[in-house]
Amino acid sequence: MNIRRQTEEIEARTLHPKACLSSQSKGRQRPEREGEIRTCFQRDRDRIIHSKAFRRLKHKTQVFLAPRGDHYRTRLTHVLEVSQIARTISRALRLNEDLTEAIALGHDLGHTPFGHAGEAVLSRIHKEGFKHYEQSLRVVDFLENQGKGLNLTHEVRDGILKHSKGKGLIIPVSKSDRAETLEGQVVRVSDIIAYLNHDLDDALRAGVIKKSDIPEEVLKTLGETHSKRIDTMVKDFIYCSIQTDLEELRMSDEVYDAVNRLRDFLYDRVYESENTKQEFRKAEKILSDLYGYYLEHIDEVFRDIPAEKKLNKQRMVCDFIAGMTDRFALATYERLFLPREWAVY
Repeated sequence: MNIRRQTEEIEARTLHPKACLSSQSKGRQRPEREGEIRTCFQRDRDRIIHSKAFRRLKHKTQVFLAPRGDHYRTRLTHVLEVSQIARTISRALRLNEDLTEAIALGHDLGHTPFGHAGEAVLSRIHKEGFKHYEQSLRVVDFLENQGKGLNLTHEVRDGILKHSKGKGLIIPVSKSDRAETLEGQVVRVSDIIAYLNHDLDDALRAGVIKKSDIPEEVLKTLGETHSKRIDTMVKDFIYCSIQTDLEELRMSDEVYDAVNRLRDFLYDRVYESENTKQEFRKAEKILSDLYGYYLEHIDEVFRDIPAEKKLNKQRMVCDFIAGMTDRFALATYERLFLPREWAVY
């Protein structure tokens, strides 16, 4: 009995014709023998969950730096919320849930400490530039598993690389900007559904904004509560996509406009507010100083790496800092740059 093959047969019988079947994956960078129990996408999901980079997400900032409250989101809770939303959508559209889940869980592995503030400073000081989605792919391709990478499938890697949008279009017009699979496109939309709603929830909890500040038309279209807004976005995306028989994954014009209005509001009042910028300037100082220090003291961290492999010192330092958690970066900065108390008896 080969359970993997049974699962692949079930996929072929039950999934939508436009779904990505496990049996039709374009494969891995390095060929591997298929397992007896799990499909290739299930194995990818498990490799991501068991990776060190995934575990570090629990101590990486989502929006608020080092929040004291127990209920603020971290980068780890973010990817779990994205995964839940993406799986709900994929199941409703009869897409491959395993592929969707693997992409969702792996999409932010390359995020820096201190959220997008960390990304901004590395992009500025690292000569090759820095984008967290490219770093996420670098993590799974090269950095995990002691430099061997996780050897994920092409479809998961493609979805990770093309999940990000920033201030760009939620649903890209150009095919080159979209994931090759519908599952990857679902994760991109699920990402924004998740972060808009949980960042709004966290900002309200933190007192950064009040409910009365939220644009009235956004609440009228999407809903008055956190759960209602998610419900509205998810259902609208599902039903509008079904109407096209998945030829196009889309939202209705009314909901799409409200989502963009909500995103603009959060950028203005939360992500790029003066209070947030003040904290981010501190984060930028920390990471800039750490970057400069390790360039000058390369052997302090990388002493076990042969000299002939230390040709690109900037890349090594960038990878090291990008992999830090918030609290490790803070502790390292304190150890390196702040004077210690002397115990005099």
